[in-house]
Amino acid sequence: MIDLGEMRTEDADASIVAHVVSVGYAPDLTDDEVMRIGRDPFIVAYGIVDPSNRCVVTTEGSKPSRIRANRHLPDVCASFSIRCCNTFELTRQLGFSTAWRKP
Repeated sequence: MIDLGEMRTEDADASIVAHVVSVGYAPDLTDDEVMRIGRDPFIVAYGIVDPSNRCVVTTEGSKPSRIRANRHLPDVCASFSIRCCNTFELTRQLGFSTAWRKP
């Protein structure tokens, strides 16, 4: 079961973000590639800080053959042993349900 605990804000550690970019994507990304990966390295960096209590949630599927800026979050997370799940898994873990019934 996922425990959300107390919600708080925190800044990403710049050295961890740089490590994620270098190891998770490539050490020599071009400016265009950095723009393409966007905020993903920050998300992975938050996961690295506390991997036993955090999980990256994404709609992306695994595509292990992709390289550099084309890598998907599940594969980058796997590189750092960070748990990763999709939104369906998240709602199932949280026990979310609706009262909707099929007619």
